[in-house]
Amino acid sequence: AHAVVRLKWVFAGLSQILEVVQTFLKITDWSQWEDPFRLTMDAYWKYQAEKEKKLYAIFDAFAQNNGHQNISDARYVNALKLFLSGVSPLEHAAFQGYAKVGRQFSGAGARVACQMQAIDELRHSQTQQHAMSHYNKHFNGLHDAAHMHDRVWFLSVPKSFFDDARSAGPFEFLTAISFSFEYVLTNLLFVPFMSGAAYNGDMATVTFGFSAQSDEARHMTLGLEVIKFILEQHEDNVPIIQQWIDKWFWRGFRLLSLVGMMMDYMLPNKVMSWAEAWEVYYEQNGGALFKDLERYGIRPPKYQDIANAAKHHVSHQTWSTFYQYSQATNFHTWMPDENEMAWLSEKYPDTFDKYYRPRFEYLNKEQSEGRRFYNATLPQLCQVCQIPTIFTEKDEPTKFSIRQTEYKGERYHFCSDGCCDIFNNEPEKYIQAWLPVHQIYQGNCGGADVETVVSEYYHIKPGADNFEYLDSPDYRRWLSIKGQAPGNNNADSSGQDAA
Repeated sequence: AHAVVRLKWVFAGLSQILEVVQTFLKITDWSQWEDPFRLTMDAYWKYQAEKEKKLYAIFDAFAQNNGHQNISDARYVNALKLFLSGVSPLEHAAFQGYAKVGRQFSGAGARVACQMQAIDELRHSQTQQHAMSHYNKHFNGLHDAAHMHDRVWFLSVPKSFFDDARSAGPFEFLTAISFSFEYVLTNLLFVPFMSGAAYNGDMATVTFGFSAQSDEARHMTLGLEVIKFILEQHEDNVPIIQQWIDKWFWRGFRLLSLVGMMMDYMLPNKVMSWAEAWEVYYEQNGGALFKDLERYGIRPPKYQDIANAAKHHVSHQTWSTFYQYSQATNFHTWMPDENEMAWLSEKYPDTFDKYYRPRFEYLNKEQSEGRRFYNATLPQLCQVCQIPTIFTEKDEPTKFSIRQTEYKGERYHFCSDGCCDIFNNEPEKYIQAWLPVHQIYQGNCGGADVETVVSEYYHIKPGADNFEYLDSPDYRRWLSIKGQAPGNNNADSSGQDAA
């Protein structure tokens, strides 16, 4: 049933978006496409093969020297669990998407560029899985990443992003992925993860990041070339591109809330705050980009002011949500200690102490008294981005941002004006969205209760892969590795207690 609904969404999106492209988007001269990669296939294969040799030599050295013992703390591994199940499958989805759209273009330059990027994305998916496979031997939650990506409730957020893009027409796909994500937002994903890996002693992840960086530079070049090529073809293309930029900026911003949470809460040794990263990689870099695009008639994305204001709140609100729903994730959560809260106070002087520290201190107190809080309800999801409606109004941080609209007699709910706008532009596409909470309530996820869904449908091992970090086998094993406490000598290789 899951696959059928997804397929219906793909066909609905294709029919709707291709109709728009065929009717309005105007490409008059394919010869004006400048190939941003400028590589022959022979040079490309030799260049990538050389990188592979160096990369896998370091992977081998990392494994042979038990590199996992040199990371900052076992809490860091939970960031890898989020990456492996949330991001690596997106690399494979990008491979599929570029392979498909490359066949739809008439120009040779565009087709070659898409072919090379498709191969890059497949390589990235594989090298990320290989880099993290070492951790799977020692920590929980890293198994079945692809299976979880298709089924776990919060992983529906990144999955829906690429389902949406791949079910659009070829030019919207390139606007969504090559421009809006690769060019405008990719630094907010990869720089924090790779820098975070370096700060926390994970040399395997750092190395695949370096190996992929030259590919990412070419991908960003393709993204900018795509936009400029379309805009220079005909002035009638401007409003179409503007609408796509508005849509995919907002969808990307919502997706990156997971990265903000990782930066501020999941890295034992922190690189920079999410707010600082947003200021550098979007406000400054993005501001310069859209200043450059003004000459084509393109303005900055709609609702960027809301995204800029949300940098002070989004990571705290997301971590609060995952903390209370940790029984249904493939990673552990915890409350920040006093040193970490002092860091958060310094980085978020106008918001953390006022809105979030009291909440976290209360939850810490409850846990210390044996009442660690888990939320037993299922949250309302946004129909478009599929994130629970956990975010707040721009100028009212204590008021949830919830929008709704009616379509064909049915009421639909959204987390923001941005997602509501996206729905209203393409309602037939989004009414078919596969929303995890709805499917659980309808009994379509393997069981009648959440515990069965988590264990049987998600393939998450309760008590080993999830719940509180301080109660986990990962924590006990880490103490044993560091000689800080007696280890559990009866633990099997999967990380579960043999008992």
